[in-house]
Amino acid sequence: QVRLEESGGGLVQPGGSLRLSCVASGRPFNWYTMSWFRQAPGKEREFVASTYWTGLTRYYADPVKGRFTISADNVKNTVYLQMNSLKPEDAAVYYCAGSRIRPTSPVGVDYWGQGTQVIVSS
Repeated sequence: QVRLEESGGGLVQPGGSLRLSCVASGRPFNWYTMSWFRQAPGKEREFVASTYWTGLTRYYADPVKGRFTISADNVKNTVYLQMNSLKPEDAAVYYCAGSRIRPTSPVGVDYWGQGTQVIVSS
């Protein structure tokens, strides 16, 4: 059964750091692209970052460039999102996503994780 299992969400102060993890099971290596999306209350789900299982190519949404880092460990079948210098506007539910090609919107996503909430507050 295809599954994306997320962990690492929580409450952090502005300027703090948090690392999200996503374990992919059920033919993870047939999912060519792994991504992170986020959705704040009352807003649409938006793209955050994407990576492939191999190689060094990475894609980031402009608001997180220089602060977030996506990475993939194909030995552990795990994708990470390292979030540094967190801002209140980063607060959202973060979703792990798998797809055949790099998605720029939720329409291009084939599989979703359950979501993990990130709260940025003092």
